[in-house]
Amino acid sequence: MKNLKTDPLTTQQERLWLRIAIAELPPLKMNQLLSAYDFDPTALFDDSMQRWAQFSPHLLERQFNRLAREPSDDLDLAYGTLKKVGASIVPISYAEYPSRLREIADPPPLLFVRGRFDPDDKFSVSVVGSRRATEYGLSISRRFAFELAQRGLCIVSGGARGIDTRAHMGALDAGGRTVVFLGCGLDYCYPAENRKLYDKIAAEDKGAIVSEFAPGVSPEPWRFPARNRLISGMSMGVLVIETPADSGAMITANDAAGQGRDVFVVPGPIDTGKSAGCHKLIQDGARLVESAQEIMDALGLLTFSPTPDGGASSAYTPAPTDLAPDLRTVLELLSLDPIPVDHILSQCRLTTSQVIGVMTLLEMRGLVRRLPGNRFVRAL
Repeated sequence: MKNLKTDPLTTQQERLWLRIAIAELPPLKMNQLLSAYDFDPTALFDDSMQRWAQFSPHLLERQFNRLAREPSDDLDLAYGTLKKVGASIVPISYAEYPSRLREIADPPPLLFVRGRFDPDDKFSVSVVGSRRATEYGLSISRRFAFELAQRGLCIVSGGARGIDTRAHMGALDAGGRTVVFLGCGLDYCYPAENRKLYDKIAAEDKGAIVSEFAPGVSPEPWRFPARNRLISGMSMGVLVIETPADSGAMITANDAAGQGRDVFVVPGPIDTGKSAGCHKLIQDGARLVESAQEIMDALGLLTFSPTPDGGASSAYTPAPTDLAPDLRTVLELLSLDPIPVDHILSQCRLTTSQVIGVMTLLEMRGLVRRLPGNRFVRAL
C-alpha cells in the first residue's frame, strides 16, 4: 500500500470508519471494496450499492445492506463510547497501522486503539499460552517477556488470564512496551481484573489496547479465534508457553505458521498434560527454546561471534561513516540491553552534558532509542 496517510481524521471521517466497523463485513472483502475507493470512506459512502457490487461481487446483498444502512442511534452511541474511553481510530491506510499486520491475508480495515502504536513495535514477539497456567508457566512467561522487552522488543498478547497477562506484566516490569488485542469492543474490560493493567498501558505510554471490533461489541467466544490472527500477525514470531492441545494458543500458533511467522515453544512436564500442545508443536517443527537470546538469534535481531580475546561482538550494521568520533564511541557502547546514562558516563571520557548531547544527536539520527528511566538501546 503506497502513500500512507498521516493527517488526523476529522469527526466525519471517524464516523464513516465507525460505520464500516459496525457493519462487520469480512475483512478481506471489505478491504477489496475499500481499495477501489483508495481507502477513502467518504468516496465509498458517496457511491451506490450497484457500484459497490461491481468492485466486490463476492459480497452478499445482505452485507451490502448492512454497510449502506443510514447512521442511527447505534452509531451515535458507539461514537460517544469511543470518545469516552479515550480511543482513536487507526485505518489500514494510515502510517500508524502496524506494518506487519497490514501484510496478512485478512487485516482489519481499521483498528480501535487506546494508547498508541510505536514504529518500533514492528520488532515484536507474541507470547501466548494457557489461561489456567501453573506457577511454572507463569514464571516462564514473565521471564521471557521481561528479557525480550529488555532487548527492545514489544510484547504482544491477548490479555487473557494466565500466560498472556503475565507476559504483559513482564514487559512492563522491564520498562518495555506491550500490545493487547481484545476479542471485544474497547469499552469492555476482559477479563475484568485486568482493568488496572490496561489503564496503565494506555495512560503511561507503555503500548496499546487494541480491537478490530466497534464499541459495544461484547466478548463472545467466537470472536477470540478471530482476534488470534492479529496477535500473530503483528509479530515477528510467536512464543507458546504451557498450553494443552485444544487451547486458543494453538490457534494462534497455527495462524502464525500460515502467516510465515516463526513459532517458538518452551517445553514442559510430560505428566500433567498442560504442555501437550507445546510438545505437539515441537513434533510438528516448531523451534524449542530455553532462553530469550535463542529467540533473538533465530529472528536475526542480534547475533554474537567470538572475538580474539574470547569475548563477543555484536553483528550490528556499521555506524555511518560520517559519524563524529564522540558519537561513534558512545554508539559502540550500546546494545539491545537497556543502558542507563550513568553507565555510559563511566565507560567514556565525556562530561554529563556532552553525553546528553551525544545521545540526543544519536536519537535524532535514528541510531538509538530512549527508554523509560533515561536508559538507551541501540536501534535495530
